[in-house]
Amino acid sequence: MTLLVIGLSHRSAPVSLLERAALPEDARGKLLRDAVGTASAVVEGAAVAEAAVLSTCNRIELYAEADRFHSGVSQLSGLLARHSGVPLEELQPYLYVHYEERAVTHLFGVACGLDSMVVGEGQILGQIKSALAHAQDEQTAGRLLNELFQQALRVGKRAHSETGIDRAGQSLVTFGLQQLVPGGDVPGRLRGARALVIGAGSMSSLAATTLARTGVAELVIANRTLERAERLATALGQDGLKARAVPINAISVAAELALADVVVSCTGASGLVLTADAVAHARGERDRGDLAILDLAMPRDVEAAVHGLPGVTLVDIESLADASADAPMAADVDAVRRIVGEEAAALCAARRAAHITPTVVALRAMASDVVAAELTRLHGRLPELGDKERGEITRTVRRVVDKLLHAPTVRVKELAGEPGGDQYAAALRQLFDLDHRTVAAVRNPEQERS
Repeated sequence: MTLLVIGLSHRSAPVSLLERAALPEDARGKLLRDAVGTASAVVEGAAVAEAAVLSTCNRIELYAEADRFHSGVSQLSGLLARHSGVPLEELQPYLYVHYEERAVTHLFGVACGLDSMVVGEGQILGQIKSALAHAQDEQTAGRLLNELFQQALRVGKRAHSETGIDRAGQSLVTFGLQQLVPGGDVPGRLRGARALVIGAGSMSSLAATTLARTGVAELVIANRTLERAERLATALGQDGLKARAVPINAISVAAELALADVVVSCTGASGLVLTADAVAHARGERDRGDLAILDLAMPRDVEAAVHGLPGVTLVDIESLADASADAPMAADVDAVRRIVGEEAAALCAARRAAHITPTVVALRAMASDVVAAELTRLHGRLPELGDKERGEITRTVRRVVDKLLHAPTVRVKELAGEPGGDQYAAALRQLFDLDHRTVAAVRNPEQERS
């Protein structure tokens, strides 16, 4: 079985394509079920045992365990195209593929914020955790992906605790607000302002918390589920901030838009939340200064035509991608890269060593069967032997076999941890003519216990 990751991100594809390929949560579930063949539309090709989708505002990645590399890549690429609605021939030039240790290294780097639009940002850890939880809910995450994603979370936390990567990066919200405000003086520009946050998910909650720290005078949370927005507003109001919740509808959003100085939008909507006409109308209704809008959604919440409206500043994911290309890198990034390399090598070595165990167990079982058969034959030919002699012969033969097998089996486990170590397991099976069904019988119970 091969670990694969197939995806596209702000580093490989234009934001306009990422926007079109964005997967809402229900589409992610269908993709996972189709990938492992549990849906009605069972796919043909490589057998995929496990799958997980990592979908953020600047990446869509499908992690999977497949029994064949080339057919697995073809099958999973087709699934990404089908569920995103972007034709494969249009999607394929921007897809990247990593497998085995490169896939592990990639995920660990993502978890540490090395591959983020804002290097070092920490929200990605929550997104990886959510991706794993979603795969677990869909029952498409097994032993491999559970171990891989949980280790990625540990590596990400280690990088943030042992290095200064936090100094290299910041939250996407903070970075976005700095791009939105002239000179990057966020507290100076927003202190005493009225703010509107559209959405109440994790990114919107972070935006609301960040805005509260800048000293805004009033904060309005608009969300489709009013109860969720009210909980967030109540939590923010405990520190003395004037915060309230409103439902997302054309009337309430238009009214709040006319009063707001700054708007941050990050919903999971598949269509636009703020059209250019709605923003232009709100701009005409207001007697306040310019309106600043930060759109962190993928696909976008705010129509791109808002960029051309007078008195309105819009920063969206595409703007942030351009700005982040010139963002300075901290020296601590190198330290994080070393951590990622060490952790990826250690995990892959452990995986390779684990792959040899069923072969070693099957070899010892075969040797035990041979010893038992030969002892039975010997005792049949020498019935006059007493129990003491029989016992001594039995122990001697078993000690000889154990000593002969000890050094090669210990050494092969050591060698299996090195790159290409799976070849040693294959060599053992070939040299000792081990039945592949015997090895599989040893491996399957292990998988069931996991």
